Amino acid sequence: MRPRDPGEDGRVASTLELFFDLVFVVAVSVASVQLHHQLTEDHVVDGLVSYAMVFFAIWWAWMNFTWFATSFAVDDWLYRVLTFVQMAGVLVLAAGIQPVFEDDDLRLVIVGYVIMRVAMVAQWLRAARADEATRRTCLTYAAGISLVQVLWIAVLALPDDVVPVAFVVLLLAELAVPVVAERRETTPWHPHHVTERYGLFTLILLGESLLGSANAVLEALHDDTALVPLLSVALLAFVTTAALWWIYFWPPHHRAITSLATSLRYGYVHYLVFAAAGALSAGIEVEIDVLTDHSELTDVAAASTVTVPVALFVLGIWWITLRANADGVVNTVVPLGALLVLLDPVLPVPFALTSVVLVLVVAVLVVRPPTTPARG
Repeated sequence: MRPRDPGEDGRVASTLELFFDLVFVVAVSVASVQLHHQLTEDHVVDGLVSYAMVFFAIWWAWMNFTWFATSFAVDDWLYRVLTFVQMAGVLVLAAGIQPVFEDDDLRLVIVGYVIMRVAMVAQWLRAARADEATRRTCLTYAAGISLVQVLWIAVLALPDDVVPVAFVVLLLAELAVPVVAERRETTPWHPHHVTERYGLFTLILLGESLLGSANAVLEALHDDTALVPLLSVALLAFVTTAALWWIYFWPPHHRAITSLATSLRYGYVHYLVFAAAGALSAGIEVEIDVLTDHSELTDVAAASTVTVPVALFVLGIWWITLRANADGVVNTVVPLGALLVLLDPVLPVPFALTSVVLVLVVAVLVVRPPTTPARG
């Protein structure tokens, strides 16, 4: 397991990495469904807090494997088996998502998370054994991850009222491990490969929103009284999702990770982008519930479950990659468009302003292609 060449030609996601992503589809889908239930029942704060906690576990485990694989991936039996162990941990975590939302019970999520992270420790130890140049970095990762997992297990014994504070502390500890490990010698990430992996995960999350659009059509077939509004939601949700895809993939992402600082920014701020994309599908389902009289939310609150994720997604990707590859016009239009989307809840038609604004943003991106190299 020697380091991969960061300039390797033709490096693309492997079939194992794509298989790995499939289990995260399950976890993201369950988290989105549970958020949808909490929002539509008007448990907004509790739902968002639970979603943020669960999504951190999903995102962080996925991201750690992705950055490791871009630097050290091999295709032998041991690497595959350890990856399968991580995948099993994701399924355990997914099974524990509903108890988090309904009973604030983190036990099964923590168990699944620790399974994933212990397998990751084994991968780092194997890399440390194989390569002397990166051994210190790999051992630091292994030690840091191991320590934090011990603390996660200890959380299971804490009183319920202390758990939220402990969660935040350990979240910060998890985020600190790469910063400490990479401060002297960075792992050899492959810019094109790692950003492709992020793009693929974004597609998974946007796919959840397309499912929401399809569900609106299905509801319309069974509810003649809301036929036109539901079909409108389906169409506008599709337009919105397509526009988000266009905006996300407009800039050349590989330019955004040229140093440790920029790679950390790219990796960490993607939590906001990913979480917003996952929450968007829940918001679409909430809108369907409102139109079919199955929600306790007001029309304005329901519309906000869509517009806030869209605005966060656009602002997040603008900050990470788009602004460094755009001229003044684009760097004005994109964040302004994200802010205008937040005005949509005052309109009587869900998604209307959001879709129009995003289409206009895409039109600007079409006529003003990225030309400026990324700035550190």
